[in-house]
Amino acid sequence: MGIVNRLRRRRRRAEPEPEPRDQRAPEHRAKQEPPADGIRLTHLDESGAARMVDVTGKAPTVRQARAEAFVACSPAIVQALRAGSIPKGDVLAVARIAGIAAAKRVPDLLPLAHVIGVHGARLDLEVTDEGVRIEASVRTADRTGVEMEALTAATVAGLAIVDMVKGVDREVELRGARVVAKSGGRSGDWSRETGEAGGTGRASRADDGA
Repeated sequence: MGIVNRLRRRRRRAEPEPEPRDQRAPEHRAKQEPPADGIRLTHLDESGAARMVDVTGKAPTVRQARAEAFVACSPAIVQALRAGSIPKGDVLAVARIAGIAAAKRVPDLLPLAHVIGVHGARLDLEVTDEGVRIEASVRTADRTGVEMEALTAATVAGLAIVDMVKGVDREVELRGARVVAKSGGRSGDWSRETGEAGGTGRASRADDGA
């Protein structure tokens, strides 16, 4: 046994030591190369690490954004919504309040979103033959835009509707949540219908994440 142990010790000494593992987070191991098309994600720094965009140097300006969503329901639910006979109560009133409340909670949901003043929020809901159309409008006088506040408001209003009717309609579906327009800020005005200047029809690049 003594000879066997000596041979094992010699073998271990002869084996090369494993290289130490890089314990740093992946974003710190190597500098992230910029994409070939030149698009820069403002929530990433030069090394590729996530950051909260610094907007302290920007002056507060009036900004507005609109977003929409759609809740597809069965004909029976549409009829009950129009009649106000959903068992859980006034669906549209609950959805409206849920959307307004959600617009003020975006920094709690999105870790890189700025804490800004939501100075105005409105939810318009329309019952159609296919379901409920939702449009959210949010306004602020601050250093960054309110696109995410409007989108969150429209989405959460839709989720509130789903929650209230899912017990009757298991196939209820939230669809088409998207920003449809914004105004103010360095990037100016944009509308999904008209697109950017030049008529590309594509969303404008956010100004420094705002």
